Amino acid sequence: MATKKILVVDDDDLFRDFLKETLDRKNHDVDVAENGQTAIRRMEETPYDLILSDIRMPDIDGIQVLDRARQLQPDTPVMMITANASVQNAVEAMQKGAYDYIEKGGTLEEIEVRVERALENQLLRQENQRLRSELQIRYDFGNMVGKSKAMAEIFDLIKIVAQSRSTVLINGESGTGKELVTRAIHYNSPRSAGPFIKLNCAALPQDLIESELFGHEKGAFTGAIKQTKGRFELADGGTLMLDEISEIKPPLQAKLLRVLQEREFERIGSGTSIQVDVRIVATSNRNLEEEIEKGNFREDLYYRINVIPINIPTLQDRKEDIPSLVDHFLDKYNKENNKQIEGVSEKGLEILMNYNWPGNIRELENYLERGVVICQETQIGVKHLPLDVLTGERRARGGSDGMEVGTTVRDMEKQLILKTLEAKDGNRTAAADVLGISSRTLRNKLHEYGLAGIYRRGGQQSEDEEEE
Repeated sequence: MATKKILVVDDDDLFRDFLKETLDRKNHDVDVAENGQTAIRRMEETPYDLILSDIRMPDIDGIQVLDRARQLQPDTPVMMITANASVQNAVEAMQKGAYDYIEKGGTLEEIEVRVERALENQLLRQENQRLRSELQIRYDFGNMVGKSKAMAEIFDLIKIVAQSRSTVLINGESGTGKELVTRAIHYNSPRSAGPFIKLNCAALPQDLIESELFGHEKGAFTGAIKQTKGRFELADGGTLMLDEISEIKPPLQAKLLRVLQEREFERIGSGTSIQVDVRIVATSNRNLEEEIEKGNFREDLYYRINVIPINIPTLQDRKEDIPSLVDHFLDKYNKENNKQIEGVSEKGLEILMNYNWPGNIRELENYLERGVVICQETQIGVKHLPLDVLTGERRARGGSDGMEVGTTVRDMEKQLILKTLEAKDGNRTAAADVLGISSRTLRNKLHEYGLAGIYRRGGQQSEDEEEE
C-alpha cells in the first residue's frame, strides 16, 4: 500500500510513540498530537488519510476531536483509541461516525490489521467517489452530443425532468441512445449519489423477470438456494431503468403497476411488504399504444409510466448531428486505441451523411471504432468504411451477401464491384481483372455510383486523384 498521511492523537507519551513507530515501519507518514487542541490545529492545516484519537484526554477529549474531524475532513476515517475500561465509549463514538476503535491492550497484529482495513476502506471510498465523479462528468448535459433542433429540445426537457421524481417513458428505435438519456437523467438528478440499476426486459425469460424485479426468499422455488434482492430493492434511493418494458407480459405488468402505485412490493415467497423509494425510467422501441390495442400491454400501466414521455429521433431524422457524433466517437476511440486520427475525409463524410443508418447511433459508433482501429493514415477514408455504408444498404445476414428477393441487379452489381475493390485494397486494375471487365468499364461504373476519384488504377487507393 502506498504511503498514507496519518495523525495520532494521544496524551499517553508511551502509547503515542508506540503507534508512531508501528505505523512508521509500514512506511506511513505519521504526525502526532499530545492533546485535542493540537490535533484540531493540525487538522486545520493538513489533510489526512486516517486519524487515530484517544477517547479520554483532558480539556478536549476524543469525541470532540471526532466532531471537529467530521467538520474539517468529512471523508477521513477516524479510529478511536481506548483502554479496556472505556470500550463502551468507543462504541458510542462509532455511533457518532467513528470508523472503528483499537484497544491499548490489543496485540501489535490486531492494531496493524485494523489500521490497514481502515486505510483500504478509505481507498475504496475514494475510488468510488472518483468513478461517480467521472460518471457525472460523462453524463453532464454539456457533454451530450447533438446540435439539431430535435435534440436541443430533448436536452432542455431532460434538464427539467432530472430534478423531479416522476416516472419517464423514453421511446425510440434500437441504437438511438435511450440508455444514454436515462443515465443523464439519473446523474443530473438529486438521486445521483444513489444507485443506477438497469433491467433489460428483452434479455430474460419471462419466468425470471419477476424474480429479477422483486427478488425471492430461500426455497421460494426450485433453485432458490438463498435469499436474493431484486432490482427494486437494489435501486432504493436511486433510479431503476426498465429497458424494453413492452417485453413484460400482462400478468407481471399487473404486479409492476401495484409497485408503482403503492411504492412497495414483496419478495417471491415472502408475505412481508418492502417499501422502496425508486424513480422509474422505462424505455421501449415499440409503439405502446399499438401494443395496448393488440392486448399486449395494460392501458393502466401505460398511463402510469407515461407521465413524462421523451421521444428520441432516429439518426436518419437528425443527420445534421453526424459531424458532431463523428468527432465525439473519434476522440473516444483515439484515446482507447492510442491513435491520432484527425477526422474523416470529405468524401467519407459525404458517404456517412448519405447513408440511412438503420442501426442508428450504435451503428455509426461501431463503424467509426472499426475505422480508427484499421486506419493507418491521418484520416478515415472511404476504404476504411464497410461495404454496407458504401452500397447504401446492409448486407443480408446468413451469408447471402444481399441476394434477397427485391434486390435489383444494379444493387447486386454495385455490391459486387465494391466488395471486390475492398478485397483488393482499392486497386482498380486488380479488381477489374478479378471481375473480368476492363479498367475503363470499372471506372465508368464508379462514375455511375458517384464514387469517381476514390479508387485508382493501380497501387493504393487515393481520394484526391483525378480520374484520367
